[in-house]
Parts: sequence; C-alpha cells; structure tokens
Amino acid sequence: VQLVESGGGLVQAGGSLRLSCVVSGFTFDDYGIGWFRQAPGKEREGISCITKTMNKTNYADSVKGRFTVSSDNAKNTVYLQMNNLKPEDTAIYYCSTAMRTCGPTWYSWVQHFGSWGQGTQVTVSS
Repeated sequence: VQLVESGGGLVQAGGSLRLSCVVSGFTFDDYGIGWFRQAPGKEREGISCITKTMNKTNYADSVKGRFTVSSDNAKNTVYLQMNNLKPEDTAIYYCSTAMRTCGPTWYSWVQHFGSWGQGTQVTVSS
C-alpha cells in the first residue's frame, strides 16, 4: 500500500489549502481513510476521516467547521479542504488508511494497523 500526500505549503492565517492523498495498492471504498497531523514537540493528532460508501465522516473538535474531508473513490484519492487556517494548524499532515470504518475509534485503530504516507508540511503564518 502506498499513500502520497500533496498540497501543503505556506499560507497566511485565514487562508486556505487543499491537501490530496493518492492511494495505490489498496481500495478503501468501504474502509476509513483520513488525516493526522503532527506539530513540532507534539503528539500526532487524528483530525478527520471518511468512509464515503457509508456516508460517514468524523472531525476533531480542533478543525470542525473549518476543514472538510472528501474522497473520490474512482481516483482512489482523499482530500482535505482547509479553510480559515490558523497558526496552530502548522504541522506535518499525514494521510492514513486501514481496514476499519471511519468513526471516533478509527484514529486509535489506524495508529496501530494503518498504512501511512510520508506527510506534507503545512505552515500558517500569523
């Protein structure tokens, strides 16, 4: 399984970015795929996941209302639209998937059993 993230960069506070993650070697249609982030000196944080075929999404409180996760299963790609970015959103963002449906327990499951991308840096300046 290979996951490749893209779309990170430097943006001013209040700006937007859209991250993409292309998955190969695994079809995630009925499973969860989503995003984590890790800021310097902090633990990795699960922020969003989706199981599109079951119309399930989940968001961490820290990003709810600002970030939107979506997927194009035909392209085996998941996206994270990030609006109203804040300096505290600065982190490396990782895409991950595992054979478990998106939900509140998906994040702990995928940390042990998931497949991961290499990450993409998002920097938000104040």
